[in-house]
Amino acid sequence: MRPVAVLFGQRARLRWLHLILGGALFMPFWMVGTLVMGPLLGSGGLFGGSLGVQFGAYAVGLPLAAVVALFPLARPMSVAAARALCGVAADRFADGPARGREARVRTAGWFTLHLGAGALISGATLALPPFAVAVMALPFSPGLRKSELGRYWGLDRAWIWAAVPEGLLMLLGLAAVAAATGALLARQAPRLLGPSPADRLAAAERRAAEAESRNRLARELHDSVGHALSAVTLQAGAARRVLDGDKADLEFVQEALTAIEETTRRTVGELDWVLGLLRNDDTPEHGPGPGLDALEALVRGAGPRVALTVDGALGSVPEALSREAYRIVQEGLTNAARHAGGAPVTVRLDARTEELEITMENPLPDRPPVTRPDGGRGLRGIAERARLLGGTAEAGPADGAWRLTARIPR
Repeated sequence: MRPVAVLFGQRARLRWLHLILGGALFMPFWMVGTLVMGPLLGSGGLFGGSLGVQFGAYAVGLPLAAVVALFPLARPMSVAAARALCGVAADRFADGPARGREARVRTAGWFTLHLGAGALISGATLALPPFAVAVMALPFSPGLRKSELGRYWGLDRAWIWAAVPEGLLMLLGLAAVAAATGALLARQAPRLLGPSPADRLAAAERRAAEAESRNRLARELHDSVGHALSAVTLQAGAARRVLDGDKADLEFVQEALTAIEETTRRTVGELDWVLGLLRNDDTPEHGPGPGLDALEALVRGAGPRVALTVDGALGSVPEALSREAYRIVQEGLTNAARHAGGAPVTVRLDARTEELEITMENPLPDRPPVTRPDGGRGLRGIAERARLLGGTAEAGPADGAWRLTARIPR
């Protein structure tokens, strides 16, 4: 059963269909070649010319097909047909139009090979089966043996009693040639239609852009939601401790609840903005995200022990830098709440020079915070935000306090 599957299985049939498609695509080029070769060889008919005219038209049509295949859109058409019919893994083909000289030349080579081989196999598929059937019918049809066709091909001789196996061999030979040609094209398809170095570079750049987009969303969610949860937990814990004390400070509890309300309301807006980015919405409903204009609300929601100092005009800070600076301050407050909860925090922004400088300090806790070997996602996120804008960020103990400093060019 193995030889039968090789010659007549589904893969062989699809590859045969692929070759016939190539023959159909070659027809316009062959017709142009016939119009060129007919007058030169003294033949007037489009389909009635001699074999010399037919093969001359074939030789003229192949270069024309190669020239047409140099256009960029020839590759997507060829790849679509090869993916569907050649039985080659889809990931071995290049995507998109051919860009660059090498990719276009390889596409032209494939297109010419496909159409050239397809024209020959298509011609044989149209001509050989009727002839083979006629040969197999000779022993049973005296009229066919005496016909002009029989006399022309010498089919009225004694060997006609072997006509049936000879006709079957013709059909098997056609199937074998078609299967071998289809296998040849399948082997050449990844080499000629596969990604070029420029395609691989473009794919790597797309993957890098997608990874950066995912990292950006992860940073936004981490900074926004993480800060909100830390701030709300800190304010709720402080309010609970005051209420559990001997003398309840209702004013402090009210301030804590107000801070919780402001933090959650602001975070819902930020979360909606991040989800807008996740939906590939370029114009989220709540604008481009929070910036330094929302810094006072951020500090106010972090609690009464956070002091903000601003030197210079924050309104002159570019929008992209304003958003990233907001996130850096937000993540710094989150780290302070996690590792030095309740300790006073000072936030200073200096916008008077060509750099925006952000400095955040809080006393070191009595017990050193538990740190991960990688430094934690928060500090990595701050460093990434600063680096993306050409700046630097560093954090660590300094003069008995924990200090975070970021400097970003304006």
